[in-house]
Amino acid sequence: STKTLKINPKIMPSCLVPLANGSEELEAISIWNPLRRAGVEVTIASVMPGSLEVQCARGTVIKCDKLITDCLAEKFDCVALPGGMPGATNFAECKELVTLLQERKAASMLNAAICASPAVVFASHELLGSGKATCYPAPKFLEMMGDKLAPEGTTVVVDEKVATSVGPGTALEFGLTLVGLLCGKEKAEEIAASMKFQGSLTAL
Repeated sequence: STKTLKINPKIMPSCLVPLANGSEELEAISIWNPLRRAGVEVTIASVMPGSLEVQCARGTVIKCDKLITDCLAEKFDCVALPGGMPGATNFAECKELVTLLQERKAASMLNAAICASPAVVFASHELLGSGKATCYPAPKFLEMMGDKLAPEGTTVVVDEKVATSVGPGTALEFGLTLVGLLCGKEKAEEIAASMKFQGSLTAL
């Protein structure tokens, strides 16, 4: 695929998945599970000061690999944000994460977000590309997205090194799309088949 990032094939791609209190756990797992199946090196990082454990939106407690402050010197091929509230708000208020995302955007590196996060984090901090993006269709999120919003019914959008998606029901397609962007469309289709994914990878 022409959208696949140029990555040294001898080095496995890497992805940082931030997690906060109130993050949607189904989206988080749907991001890192397909990536890990594809061999991507995933680091799960808590943005909660001093705490590796986060309590997700539906009550699941997850112990992260690292604190976000311990990830800032590392180079990741992708940073992918799950949604959920108030998880997305906690992301938006984490100065270290926002600065990291801004630096990555300036360097044309892949940033990704789903559900509330494209609006609450990306739109509010001008992290979207010049084209379209999508998010969870709550009125307040749609208002934040403004003219960046992709047509209704779009499940995953990839635009200018920014990947966005709608919500829990599109999360697996989103995770598999990230596999495609990092490892190539063929690998994404291979992982999708092994997982018995029933949808289509529309953004690759």
